[in-house]
Amino acid sequence: MPTFKKRIALLCGGNSPEREVSLKGGQAVKRALLSRGYQVEVFDPPADLPKLALRAGEFDLAFLVLHGPGGEDGTIQGFLDSVGLPYQGAGVLGSALAMDKALSKLLYRESGLEVPLATVLQKGEIPQRVPGFPLVVKPVSQGSSVGISLVQNERDLLLALKKAFCFEERVLLEEYIAGRELTVAVLGEEALPVVEIIPGEGHLFFDYEAKYTPGLTKEICPASLPEELARKAQEAALLAHKALRLRHYSRTDFILSPDGRLLVLETNTIPGMTETSLLPLAARVAGFSFEDLVEKLVNLATAGL
Repeated sequence: MPTFKKRIALLCGGNSPEREVSLKGGQAVKRALLSRGYQVEVFDPPADLPKLALRAGEFDLAFLVLHGPGGEDGTIQGFLDSVGLPYQGAGVLGSALAMDKALSKLLYRESGLEVPLATVLQKGEIPQRVPGFPLVVKPVSQGSSVGISLVQNERDLLLALKKAFCFEERVLLEEYIAGRELTVAVLGEEALPVVEIIPGEGHLFFDYEAKYTPGLTKEICPASLPEELARKAQEAALLAHKALRLRHYSRTDFILSPDGRLLVLETNTIPGMTETSLLPLAARVAGFSFEDLVEKLVNLATAGL
């Protein structure tokens, strides 16, 4: 019998601060899907959602390359559930939990994972206490280091808060831990090789510019770590993945402190898919081409349907 390739609605763009990154990743995924013989049509939320709702029955799968609010927070996942269209990645609950950095910290702790000290500030509140300087100020529910600042003193704190509050009503004040930045992706039920991130000159941490400017940051995979420590990071990524009720794939970021502590920063439920993204790098080291990775996600999303 002939094998029919699935019809895929590719969702990318959106109206979050990460729109351009989403569009760029979406184009890469589209090329990969077409190369494997899938039928692909691109939809750009929110303008195209009414059209997709009417035509949902024409597709076998929605492939999400959306980041930030409206893409990773459970909103689009709820829409797709309501029109009966399966998709790759976390469902509504897992997406919402992982997107909220304050809630995810609680779940990490309950699972035995260590996290940096932090406090949440509502817009309009004056910080009564902070974890100490230096500290990291970031919106609670943004991705890709959007709105993040490294603050060295009280004078700069108000500027950092003003910047973060431009994106949402809640901000996280988190202790800054100088150390090695690591990230571990989960694909299916397995952790991929550990990646070490070394930001370029002038970047003390993996901020937005460092993430998306080719050549500005060095990514080493597999990271140069003792085997036992690499395994510990992979186990922690799997634990974070399960703690947040995720599925199919994710990518968890860590700081390895100078005294050997492994601290969880956050988990991404729709990792980037551009040429500078970390998930494709780790997958490549594990033996998956970019096209293999995309098709693996399609298969995970449609398994059992």
